[in-house]
Amino acid sequence: MTYEEIYGRSIEHSDEFWLEQAKAISWFTRPKAKCTSNEYGSVNWFLDGELNMSYLALDYHVENGRAEQPALIYDSPVTKTKKVFTYKKLCEEVATFAGALKKLGVQKGDTVVIYMPLIPEGLIAMYACARLGAIHSVVFGGFAPHELQLRIEDAKPKVVITSTCGIEINRVIEYKPLVDKSIEKSSHKPSNVIVHVRSEMPTFQLVKGRDITWNEAISNVEAAEPVCVNSTHPLYILYTSGTTGKPKGVVRRTGDHAVMLKYTMTYIYNTDPGEVFWAGSDIGWVVGHSYIVYAPLIQGCTTVMYEGKPIKTPDAGGFWRVISEHKVSNFFTAPTAFRAIKKEDPEGLLLKKYDMTSLRTIFVAGERLDPPTYEWLAHLVNVPIVDNWWQTELGSPALANPMGIFPKKIKAGSAGVPVPGYLFEIKDDSGKTLQPDQKGNLTIKLPLPPGCFPTLWNDTERYKKSYMDAYPGYYLTGDEGFIDTEGYIYVMGRIDDVINVAGHRLSTGEMEEILATHDAIAECAVVGIKDELKGEVPVGFIVLKDFATISQIDIERELVSLIRNEVGALACFKQAIIVKRLPKTRSGKILRRTIRKLSEETFVEIPPTIDDPAIIDELRDAMQSNNRGVAQLVERCVRDAEVAGSNPVTPTLKEYSEMK
Repeated sequence: MTYEEIYGRSIEHSDEFWLEQAKAISWFTRPKAKCTSNEYGSVNWFLDGELNMSYLALDYHVENGRAEQPALIYDSPVTKTKKVFTYKKLCEEVATFAGALKKLGVQKGDTVVIYMPLIPEGLIAMYACARLGAIHSVVFGGFAPHELQLRIEDAKPKVVITSTCGIEINRVIEYKPLVDKSIEKSSHKPSNVIVHVRSEMPTFQLVKGRDITWNEAISNVEAAEPVCVNSTHPLYILYTSGTTGKPKGVVRRTGDHAVMLKYTMTYIYNTDPGEVFWAGSDIGWVVGHSYIVYAPLIQGCTTVMYEGKPIKTPDAGGFWRVISEHKVSNFFTAPTAFRAIKKEDPEGLLLKKYDMTSLRTIFVAGERLDPPTYEWLAHLVNVPIVDNWWQTELGSPALANPMGIFPKKIKAGSAGVPVPGYLFEIKDDSGKTLQPDQKGNLTIKLPLPPGCFPTLWNDTERYKKSYMDAYPGYYLTGDEGFIDTEGYIYVMGRIDDVINVAGHRLSTGEMEEILATHDAIAECAVVGIKDELKGEVPVGFIVLKDFATISQIDIERELVSLIRNEVGALACFKQAIIVKRLPKTRSGKILRRTIRKLSEETFVEIPPTIDDPAIIDELRDAMQSNNRGVAQLVERCVRDAEVAGSNPVTPTLKEYSEMK
């Protein structure tokens, strides 16, 4: 069947379609019931099905010929450690740790918070919870104590699992003191804290009666058997940022998530059992949950856990080494990683050191893949570079190129076509469905397919208000985009990243794409800055390539010309600021909202997800230096005009550049 035939069936006969896909996984009780939904858009899939995620991903493969196949490869250049876990070994360790949790009183329906670095014990803890029917909530390691406190108070865990520390390049991040501080300030107190001890931080403070080390917890315990749960039983809570500042607890259910993950591994990521699949992410993010921890093992693949960075561990060839050494078939990461590599090694010289013949496809998601990065990467590795788009709320790709069905042609800048089950529409603010090539709000017609979140943890009203109320019968993604005449969808950025310049709605994503074509630019961000006359004006923040020699004056002049030529004078793009780095989350997303706040506010709270807080001061200094130059220029123009007895005049580009 063609993609069009499969997709049409998934929309027109969704119950039958997904019940057929459900046969691909091992159930204790195979589902037969059709989906149901309520008045606020929440969908129940496979209501009569029963299973266990730990059994499905581990025991099943041990029982069916994969006991000695590698399940997990742990590669840590920051600690110079490599480990391989077979399916049998991983299953045994999960069962043992589940026994330890059970001994501490954890049972079906309880919540457990996991605050761990990217090490095998994090994955083992997640599966151990799933084995017992407990609901895990992984908090990205390194979150500030206040953010961890908020999640503990909302999830109310019986147990918190942590490690003494995380390692970032050559820096030790102490986790245990952060956990202690979070619990001290929290209104909810977990019964126990399990601490995995790393050799990089072997000494720490234990709280008597509450804390226990990992090794102590697993000593003399009986391995736990998988607990049967209903398909709709929550597998995990994963908190994502909210516009109010309070994190939103996205709930993921067990059965429908398993079905969708299995489906995407075959039909989207085109990865067969036995192959090596690597997602360059962290278990604290949704990509790590779906495509490091669960999907590869459900599929019977080998998953890779890489504790390192795309550069400086030890160099910008780290990704290529891992792919070559571990024979990775398909690799998945964020575009930011490749922009970092491009900046350090623009000619791809480090790639030439490695045998890349195992690599079949590179998949990217997490942010928009700009065409210049796409073209550089495609030329460098000579394999398909496939974009896909999804969200924490959705759990797996909603837009992609169906590499395992019938690959479509790749269009640079597009996230692909709808994954079966997703019906997208572009709507204006009044709810009108727009025509092809018209930009608007990206929405998905209900019901959402399997794997999507059915609610927010203990906050149904916020679920309705944030996602379902704006367009009744549709899920509001919060992103802007358009659908072209061939059905390809372009996601241009968040709705609140669309700026209004003198009544014109303009996409900052589009401007970033144009700036990125400049040969001297490694990466960039465009944000809307408040302007008394026009409401907002775009300002570019640019990071130059290491070997670029162009001056601030020349780069700004050329970028202004680029935007004027490609977008038009109405964009009012007149300012580009060179910065050393852009503020990003540890998963690689640029913190555009933080950049915007820095231009407007004296005090800006440091985001808990930021990769390096020192970037805030760097950025503030660059802004202040730039703004002082502009202020001096305006004062001079006004003074000169007053002396001449005329109205103030606008400075020429040459004067503007010289003053700055």
